[in-house]
Amino acid sequence: MTIPSDSLPNHYDHPVRIAVIGGTGLSSLPGFTPVASLSPTTPWGAPSSPILILTHNATPIAFLARHGASHQLAPHEVPARANIAALRGLGVRSVIAFSAVGSLREEIRPTDFVVPDQIIDRTKGIRPFTFFEGGLVGHVGFADPFDARLGEVVLRCAAGLEAGGESITTHKGGVVVCMEGPQFSTRAESHMYRAWGGSIINMSALPEAKLAREAELAYQMICMATDYDCWHTTEDVDVAMVMKYMAANGENAKRLVGAVLDELCKEEHTDLVAAKHWEGSAQGAVKFMTKPEGRDPEAMKRVEYLFPGFWES
Repeated sequence: MTIPSDSLPNHYDHPVRIAVIGGTGLSSLPGFTPVASLSPTTPWGAPSSPILILTHNATPIAFLARHGASHQLAPHEVPARANIAALRGLGVRSVIAFSAVGSLREEIRPTDFVVPDQIIDRTKGIRPFTFFEGGLVGHVGFADPFDARLGEVVLRCAAGLEAGGESITTHKGGVVVCMEGPQFSTRAESHMYRAWGGSIINMSALPEAKLAREAELAYQMICMATDYDCWHTTEDVDVAMVMKYMAANGENAKRLVGAVLDELCKEEHTDLVAAKHWEGSAQGAVKFMTKPEGRDPEAMKRVEYLFPGFWES
């Protein structure tokens, strides 16, 4: 039975360490019990949608719809800074993000899953993509844009589902080309991305992954191929095609994300879920760049939202 979000409590008094950002084809998490619906306000505005707090095996999970509760936000309109900041403010330290993608490789067939490990940025700079600006500079490493440890958990869970007879094919690693959109690629662009070594293409990986790194969150995207973009000799991609494959494999998407959450809830993953391996990685970059006399007070307040007590240490 689905509980309307407006009938849920609007507060939750315990930290939530794990979040799922749902994209096209993953708008809910069946089997998880909703206990709260939160609408936080951050220095970067409100997130895309109310954040649902769900429980499963006594573990709270935050769920955020990237494109809004009714999928009303185009990729360039997604308030990614507010989304990541709001999750961080709730206590989230690990994020599993879902995305429908186009395939740039013959072997990655529609309905296959990909656990990518690299990104090529083809956005156009119109999406706000950093927390550190306006009088405060921070240069954060981004050589490996996804969290390898979370990625290994996802791959193990996918292998377990396959071994159990589920019709899931998952590819380890791959390069996401993140394009601006909202239009799909031209044929020339699609062939160029293949020549660059691209594996899959979407419109959502950035700036989400960059902001997660700045917020010291462990972040891994799970991608499901819905089409062959327009490089392939089959029919060209359109929304009808994307939705057809999402409907055909939507249950597998939910099973895979659910299996990953079940695994992350285990005590052995406590440090991973808390993203202990990222602690201090961004904060050090900020403190060592802009000298105290050059720091803007408002920019300092914004960073304080992400890292409470930041300027006291």
